[in-house]
Amino acid sequence: MSAVRSSADNALAESFIATCKWETLQGRRARDTEREAHLNLFRRLHRYNTVRRHSRLGHRSPIAYERTPRTTTTALAEAA
Repeated sequence: MSAVRSSADNALAESFIATCKWETLQGRRARDTEREAHLNLFRRLHRYNTVRRHSRLGHRSPIAYERTPRTTTTALAEAA
């Protein structure tokens, strides 16, 4: 994060909103009602956060990634 009131302060939110608008409004000619717009946005966010496969998670959905058991080691690596 950058300092408050710098040009990069809102960059992540601005990028997210621009992508969200582009993906939800792409190819639409008529405007939705407010309720339809809310439902459309909810469906998109739900799919993005739970169903869509992410490359950072090994091309698995967040739900599948969270359900995968992971083993952790408690041993420390030897110092060189």
